[in-house]
Amino acid sequence: MNNRRLVRGRVRNGKVTILKEQTSPLRGMEENVRQILEYMGEDPEREGLLKTPARVARAFEYLTKGYAQDPKAIISQAKFTDEDYQEMVLVRDIDFFSLCEHHILPFFGRAHVAYLPRHHIVGLSKIPRLVEVFSRRLQVQERLTTQIANTLMEELDPLGVGVIIKAEHLCMRMRGVEKQNSVVTTSAMLGAFRTQQATREEFITLVTGNQR
Repeated sequence: MNNRRLVRGRVRNGKVTILKEQTSPLRGMEENVRQILEYMGEDPEREGLLKTPARVARAFEYLTKGYAQDPKAIISQAKFTDEDYQEMVLVRDIDFFSLCEHHILPFFGRAHVAYLPRHHIVGLSKIPRLVEVFSRRLQVQERLTTQIANTLMEELDPLGVGVIIKAEHLCMRMRGVEKQNSVVTTSAMLGAFRTQQATREEFITLVTGNQR
């Protein structure tokens, strides 16, 4: 299989002269992983590591597939205007997995996403899909939280949006401070979720399950 693609060429006397070749992304990642293994002092040609560069390349292609997806298109294709509903819509306990952009180590947890409709409601499955798109990129939890909230606010024009994310970070467990029980919580409150205390408290109560 040819892993290189022609970038530029010149036709002369019926023949194409290749001026420049560019390595495909997957092939480039494989070569880089092979080099990393060598820098570690490993032998990438031994049996257990022979296919590791290709496996790692495919894994990173999957784990960062969100770069190739349009989050706004996901929301816009499932907006509905016929429903007269103006109460809170909450999708809680959305599992997600992402990669910290600082060390490219996993962080994972659950997202809770709510909005107050004004003109539109959105298909319920699109909210977890939105979380998936943004989490399948190199991320920090703070940005992941605001990206989800801002996209819903821009695309649905609701009265408000609330997002709470709780996650465990392996960059804090496997290295560095090595705190095994640490959990990071981030939130984004927009519109009525920021300005109306009752709305914010209702959201937090529904997420935590506490009855006041």
